[in-house]
Amino acid sequence: MQILIHPCLQRCALKWLCLCLPWACWNASCSGTLPCDAASHEDGCCQQSEEKTEVHQLPWIAVSSDGTHFIEAASGDRILLWGANYDHDRAGRLIEDYWHDEWETVVEDFAEIMALNMNVVRVHLQVPKFMKTADKPNDASLAQLARLVRLAEQTGVYLNITGLGCYHKQDVPGWYDGLSETDRWAVQARFWKAVSNVCRDSPAIFCYDLMNEPILPGKQPETEWLTGELAGKHFVQRISLDLKGRTREAVAAAWVRQMCDAIRETDKRHLITVGVIPWAQVFNGAKPLFYSAEVSGPLDFVSVHFYPKKGQIDETIEALQVYDIGKPLVIEEIFPLNCTLEEADAFIQKSRPFTDGWISFYWGMTIEENEQQGDIKGAIIAAWLKYLRDHAAEQ
Repeated sequence: MQILIHPCLQRCALKWLCLCLPWACWNASCSGTLPCDAASHEDGCCQQSEEKTEVHQLPWIAVSSDGTHFIEAASGDRILLWGANYDHDRAGRLIEDYWHDEWETVVEDFAEIMALNMNVVRVHLQVPKFMKTADKPNDASLAQLARLVRLAEQTGVYLNITGLGCYHKQDVPGWYDGLSETDRWAVQARFWKAVSNVCRDSPAIFCYDLMNEPILPGKQPETEWLTGELAGKHFVQRISLDLKGRTREAVAAAWVRQMCDAIRETDKRHLITVGVIPWAQVFNGAKPLFYSAEVSGPLDFVSVHFYPKKGQIDETIEALQVYDIGKPLVIEEIFPLNCTLEEADAFIQKSRPFTDGWISFYWGMTIEENEQQGDIKGAIIAAWLKYLRDHAAEQ
């Protein structure tokens, strides 16, 4: 169906949605390595009861022998991903802001996501919450991550673990912000080693996404690691402030290799990717950086963030095809922000021949709760959630 919205109301709704969908608006079982008492004050008892909950036997996900799509490792059957970014709640809080004191909210939200017939949830982990110092991970946060992995196993949903976030600049400690590139990368590698150590034994882990929308500087040095601020959040992050005569490909390749090597020290099985801004959609003729031949070797599949534009579906498909490099391709963010629901559907349908997953958003409110808001914002989100629920069977 097509939703007809008065232009003034639509502008108001889109302004709100921009707070949830960053770059599009900016551009227009536990491994057993952690003790139960490493979590917050109530985690020990809760975790003991959780261990008795029935666990779904999720198949391990792998890449096919020809490298082109995802399969269930044991059966060899093809699997497509259909899910949601669980990047913040209805109040804009990040998961680490409430998962200690409001764990039941997380449990309820995962059940609501499953009710939408989704099979993957993308969660976003923040460096300030997982690294207490440059050398010491935060055991309480790692324990909650282990708890989240168990919840995924119990719910029967896969996790895309996206890391190295600094979305709330006010939470970034001075010691981290002031590090040199070399020292910053070392902390990031320790983050990934700690996180992958928790997740390594669980089939519920779909992948590790090294960083959300990393970018590099241009010819002139930069002074800030974070950029693209929107409504108090920074979803875009530089991995270098100064190329110092190096090529962009050389810097990106070195960073990807160091992060992947850190993960592979503890986890040699789960897939690795990096979610990128689709510059080919922004600039005609733009080529992928992180998915260039020089950089993409250690990455198991392509993750790219696409928001189709009204009246430009064919052009958007052409931009997406730039990222079809012979590896599985996942549209890791998608939402009808700048187009109609029908156009978003057309984009998805046209992408099917060469795409292996589509991940949208869930912000802690069900279809019914969005409809009960009685405003255009709620109507837009409710209609989209209905679409996602009703089209899951096509996967």
